Amino acid sequence: MTTIRCLGRNLLLTGAMLLAGALAGMAAEPWSPRDTKAAQALVMDGETGAILFEKNADKPFPPASLAKLMAMEVVFEAVDKHKVRLDQTFPVSDHAWRTGGAPSGASTMFAKLKSQVPLDALIRGVIVQAANDAAIVIAEGMSGSEEAFAGLMNDRARQLGLAGSTFVNPTGLPAPGQKVTARDLATLARHIEEAHPDLYRIYSEPQFEWNKITQRNRNPLLQQELGATGMGTGFTEAGGYSMVGVTQQDGRKTFMILGGLPTIKDRQDDARRMIEWSNSAFRRDVLFDAGARVGKASIYGGLQPEIDIVTHEPLVAFVPTDKPERVKARVAYDWPLRAPIEDGQKVGRIEVTIDDSVSVVHDVFAATKVEQGSFAGRALDAAQELALGWIRAL
Repeated sequence: MTTIRCLGRNLLLTGAMLLAGALAGMAAEPWSPRDTKAAQALVMDGETGAILFEKNADKPFPPASLAKLMAMEVVFEAVDKHKVRLDQTFPVSDHAWRTGGAPSGASTMFAKLKSQVPLDALIRGVIVQAANDAAIVIAEGMSGSEEAFAGLMNDRARQLGLAGSTFVNPTGLPAPGQKVTARDLATLARHIEEAHPDLYRIYSEPQFEWNKITQRNRNPLLQQELGATGMGTGFTEAGGYSMVGVTQQDGRKTFMILGGLPTIKDRQDDARRMIEWSNSAFRRDVLFDAGARVGKASIYGGLQPEIDIVTHEPLVAFVPTDKPERVKARVAYDWPLRAPIEDGQKVGRIEVTIDDSVSVVHDVFAATKVEQGSFAGRALDAAQELALGWIRAL
């Protein structure tokens, strides 16, 4: 009996130890961006534009107040080009007051009906308080109506290359056809931060007071020690909770976009985890220095059969610290290149991929000049190209 009891006890202890080990292993599993509850997500390095993670980055979703980022870019551009002044005042119309002001029950700066509000205060209302009344007042003041201002937003979006986004109003209030993508929002956020640095600083202001009412900035990252510098949040019943966040920490600038999260807590938790992951999961490597040879390209009809190709700027990549072999680089160009070719002529691109997804792309250039060859040489090249063409066709 004693032996049996001891054996049973040992078995129980062994089982408990195995269970504890398994639980410890589970607890030690690092958070992965694939664990995010976001329906759409993208993480971009600010220095290079490299995509560190993406999930449904080109799938459209309702922007909610993130549409105000596009509205502010239009305003910032107008300010920089002296089309409007920051001290210029705009009237609060009945439409702006009822649709976006106190009677609406939505995000508002509580601007008084028929009052005149300076543009710099309206900008802070839009950025810090996500104020719909401020966005409408700006739209009406600059363009006469929300519809006309949305036209400016769409024109500017096309100029910036936002191919998957369409804006119907400056507030982001639900409207048929209004949509954004995570990739477009990353492009837009990076442009605003780089092109309008002075006005961008407003995104980090912790609070704003108007009409004797103080409201705190809605960006949850600003209250955390993550080096947050901006941007904004959004919510719609159809699209869930979303946000664009920008951080700068230890020399690393990161742009993060999340969409379609179920709750505010999920948005705050996943945003923090995503930023922490991006800062710890990659190391910055210079793959090629500026002017370095990155490969060779075949030449058709030239005095020489091939040419060195180089990059004009350092090729920086963010390499996963756990598995560096996940990063690959390849040169792509239309084969063969046709002579004559000038020194420094763009001849193709080099793509850096992570897990077969393109992370960053740089142009590559001819390292030297290539003169056109003789008629006989071009005829031989033509014959070889035809033969290789038949081979490729097989």
